[in-house]
Amino acid sequence: MSKTPTTIATPPGWGGILDAGEAIIWQGRPDGRFRFGWRDLVTGLFGFIFAGFALVWMVIAASAGGFFWAFGLIHFSVGAAIAVGGPVWRTYRLRHTWYTLTTRRAFIATDTLTSGRSLAAYPIAADTVLTLEGEDPASVHFASVMRRINKRDRLVPIGFEHIHDAGEVLEKLREIQKAAR
Repeated sequence: MSKTPTTIATPPGWGGILDAGEAIIWQGRPDGRFRFGWRDLVTGLFGFIFAGFALVWMVIAASAGGFFWAFGLIHFSVGAAIAVGGPVWRTYRLRHTWYTLTTRRAFIATDTLTSGRSLAAYPIAADTVLTLEGEDPASVHFASVMRRINKRDRLVPIGFEHIHDAGEVLEKLREIQKAAR
């Protein structure tokens, strides 16, 4: 006999989104702290070197007079964006993300300046592959999508990223799977 997940009161704004009989069992947000990992270090180093060469070029071009040095601003900006853009954008995206788990689906809502508001729903079925990654805060993945990254197709996991109660959420997802059987 499967355990029925405990539901919470449906907050305003969910009318027309939830199916009949579907109820919210968990809501949360990712930990929005700034993170800087090894991959960011390598990318950041490349970006700073790129920006540094552009800066040196601009100084040399400026010593010749005129405004020709200003063409280096494009390269300097690109280098600076490569250096710090990844971790800054990731932190911004996490701080503008909300998670909801219902008795049938997982929802990921975002509200960013570039993409606007979006709400993605992922059904949780008996055969949904669930993974737990990391420690507190950890990530629980329940879907994946194929994306082209650096000219190669890669399977990118989708889920509730950097949440403090990941173990509890994973258990709730397993209860949903049991109920779906």
